[in-house]
Amino acid sequence: MIRLTRFFAAVAVIGCMAFQVAWGDPVPAAADKSYLIQPGDTLQVTVWKEQDLSLEVIVRSDGALSYPLVGEIQAAGKTVEALRDEFAKRLKNFIPDPVVTISAKALGGNQIYVIGRVQHPGGFPFVKPLDVMEVLSLAGGGTPYASMNRILILRRENGQQRAIRFHYDEVAHGHDLSENIVLQSGDTVVVP
Repeated sequence: MIRLTRFFAAVAVIGCMAFQVAWGDPVPAAADKSYLIQPGDTLQVTVWKEQDLSLEVIVRSDGALSYPLVGEIQAAGKTVEALRDEFAKRLKNFIPDPVVTISAKALGGNQIYVIGRVQHPGGFPFVKPLDVMEVLSLAGGGTPYASMNRILILRRENGQQRAIRFHYDEVAHGHDLSENIVLQSGDTVVVP
């Protein structure tokens, strides 16, 4: 009986390991290498064997942050990996072979806004790319009086604001999926 129990335990362990290898562990969205740091994000910076340099920092509204020995550094628009490499490069002047770890602790800067005739208007944080349909889903969908075929996405680029039209029925029926664009941080979806 004991041998049989050990056999099934071994099969279970091997089965779990095979599933993990085949499917991989889910990677948290914040660890996604494509995530770009935004103003308002809180970052945990750790320098191995340097307790005084292990700090939590907030990316300011101008996209920069201040850090001891590193000084002012532009963080917004960079991946966590790129920022870590720049920290290590600047710290080499003071610490031989610094081992720097940076993790996104709170993603307060990546927001999409939905206003107008939806069930739950407001700001929605996101840590992975979201398209218009996904954000409308987060907002609970349109109200009975919403003009879903007259939705606008307001986007600010290079100091200029532009409006992008979105026809819900075209996308919902699979006719023009190109309208279901991936949103960017700061976009506002207006449902009239």
